[in-house]
Amino acid sequence: MNAFTIGKVARATGVSVETIRFYERRGLIAQPNRPKDGSARDYDVETVARLRFIRHAKDIGFSLAEVAELLALRDDRSAGCATVRAQAISKRRDIKDKLEKLKGMRDLLDDLIAACPGEGHLSECTILEAMESDRG
Repeated sequence: MNAFTIGKVARATGVSVETIRFYERRGLIAQPNRPKDGSARDYDVETVARLRFIRHAKDIGFSLAEVAELLALRDDRSAGCATVRAQAISKRRDIKDKLEKLKGMRDLLDDLIAACPGEGHLSECTILEAMESDRG
């Protein structure tokens, strides 16, 4: 069994030491036993694999709660691929909805910027005025 210090795990996975400790507290990864001699804790290969899994899942938009669900499915050898696929489809739908909302926000900002003269006193700023009104 290969053993890694927390610093080596961080470098190997692209996850910071602080984040690794946070994931331990959240129960996403096991906290290694503290050696009696006071030396550094050792992380195993499975923990490195779990951290990479978590990082990849976060990179494609899954929340930590969703990652925890995916990890539980990953650990449940009786679980089927259809459940994971359904979660991926749901996440894709969420991302699509967020993109549409962001496009609407962008369009509104485009309108506000186009209507702004870009000069004059702040009391005449059409962008601030729009944000203070019901139409902003």
